[in-house]
Amino acid sequence: MSSSTTRTDDLWGHPRGLYICFATELWERFSFYGMKYLLLLYLTKYHLFSDAAGLGVLGSYASLVYAMPVLGGLIADRFIGMRKAVTFGGLLLVAGHLGMAYEGDAARQTAEGIVRDDAALSVFYLSLALIVVGVGFLKPNISTVVGKLYAEGDARRDSGFTIFYMGINVGAFAATLLCGWLGEVYGWTWGFGAAGIGMLIGLIMFQWGQKFLDGHGQPPDLDVLLRPAVLPGLTLERAIYLGSLLMVAVVWQLVQLTDTVGTLLDVLSLVVLAGLGWFLLVRCNKVERERMFVLIVLTLSTVVFWALFEQAAGSMTLYADRVTDKTLLGVTVTAAQFGAANAFFIFLLAPPFALLWTRLSKAGWEPATPVKFSLGIAQAGLGFGALVYGAQFPDEAGMVSAWWLVLAYLLHTMGELCLSPVGLSAVTKLAVPSVVGVMMGTWFLASAYSSYVAAQIATVAAQPVNAENVNVSDALSAYTDLFGQLLSIGLAGAAALLLLSPLLKRMMHGIR
Repeated sequence: MSSSTTRTDDLWGHPRGLYICFATELWERFSFYGMKYLLLLYLTKYHLFSDAAGLGVLGSYASLVYAMPVLGGLIADRFIGMRKAVTFGGLLLVAGHLGMAYEGDAARQTAEGIVRDDAALSVFYLSLALIVVGVGFLKPNISTVVGKLYAEGDARRDSGFTIFYMGINVGAFAATLLCGWLGEVYGWTWGFGAAGIGMLIGLIMFQWGQKFLDGHGQPPDLDVLLRPAVLPGLTLERAIYLGSLLMVAVVWQLVQLTDTVGTLLDVLSLVVLAGLGWFLLVRCNKVERERMFVLIVLTLSTVVFWALFEQAAGSMTLYADRVTDKTLLGVTVTAAQFGAANAFFIFLLAPPFALLWTRLSKAGWEPATPVKFSLGIAQAGLGFGALVYGAQFPDEAGMVSAWWLVLAYLLHTMGELCLSPVGLSAVTKLAVPSVVGVMMGTWFLASAYSSYVAAQIATVAAQPVNAENVNVSDALSAYTDLFGQLLSIGLAGAAALLLLSPLLKRMMHGIR
C-alpha cells in the first residue's frame, strides 16, 4: 500500500486524527482570539488604564505568547512528547481563560485619583501568564501531530494541513464575533468566559480522540521520563510540569514589566544575530552563507510587516471604539468584532491567492520570495493609507465610516497572504539543515519582537485621558497622524526590499 493510499478507517479521505486536531486547534484559536481584541478595551474601559499602560500590557503579553512556543516545542521534542504537551498546555489555557472571566470591581475616578481593584488585576495578570505558557505547550505541538499522521511522501499532507489551518480561521472568526459581542454588550465576564469554555471543549475533544492519533506524539523515551529527576519521587515528567508552573510565576511578573520584556527581547535578538553571524562566517560555504543571509534579511523584514499588522489589536481597535461609526449594512457591531474581518478575508481570498501563484508559476511569472515579501509589506502600509484618506470624511458627529476600517483589514489580509504562507517555507528551503530548528525559532522570535514594537508604536496616538473622556476630534487627529507614519514606514520598507530583491534572488541560488 502506498503512503498516499486512503485507509479503510480514514474519514473523508484523511486520517480521523486530523479532525481531532482540527477541532482542538479550532477551539484553542477560539479561546485565543476570543480574548485578543477584548484585552485592550477591557483594560482601558473597565480598569481605566491609560492607553500607554494598556498597550504596554498588550505588548508584553503578545510578545511572550509568540516567544514561548519555541521553548514548548523543544520540551515536547526532547522529553514529554506532543500529546502530553498539548494536554498540559490545554489545561493551563482553560485555567487562564476562565481566570480572565473574574472582573472584580470596576475602576472609578475619585478626587485622589483612579481607584482600581488590585486583587482582580493580580488574577488578570496570573491568567495572562497561564495563557502564555499554555499556548507555548499547545500551539507548536498540535501542528506537529498533524504532520505525523501522514507518512513521508503522502500526497494528502498539503490538503490535510489546509483543512487544519481552516480550523484556525474558523475559530478566529467565530470567537471574534461572539466573544467581542458578549464582552462589550453583556459584560467582560461573558466574553472572556466564553473563550475559556471554548478551550475546555477543545481539550475534551482532544482527550476523547486520542485513539485516532495512531500512537503519534508519544514521549521519545518513556523510561527516561519516569525516572527520578532530582528528588526521590520527583520524576523528570513531574519536574517539567513543576518547572512550567514556576515559569508561569515568572511570566506573571513579566507581563507587568513592559520595559523588562523589551530589554530581554533586545538582548536575546542581539545574541541570536551574533550567533548567526559567527555561523555564517565559520561554518558555511559560499552558497549556504548567501542563502542564510537572504533568510536573515527576510526574517528582519517581517518585523516591519508584523509591527504594522499587529496594530489590529492595539491602535486599530481603539480607533474602532472611539472614532468609527460602527454601523455596517444597517447592523451595529462592537469595536472588538472588527477583528473578525481578517479571518473572513482569509476565507475569501486564500483560494484565489493559491490559484494565482500556481498560474503565475506555470507561466514562469511567479514573483520571487523577496518580491512577495515586499508586496506584503506595501499592502500593510496601504491599509493605513485607507484610514488616512477616510479620516478626511467624518460625519456630523466627527466619526469615520466603518467601511474604511474594513478596507484596511482587506489590504492587511492581502499583505498577509503574500508574506505569511511563504515565510515558514522559506525557512525550510534556505536554512542550512543543521540549523533549521534554530532559524524557525528565530522566525518566531521576530514575531515576538514585532508584537512588542507594535504596541510601542501605537503609544504615539495614546490619549492623555482615560477612555471615558476621549475627545473624538483630538483622537481622530492623533490616529490619523500615527497611521500616516505607518503608511510611510510600510511603503519605505517595501521599496527597500524590492530594490534588494534582484541581489537577494541571485543569492538564493535557484531557490524561489
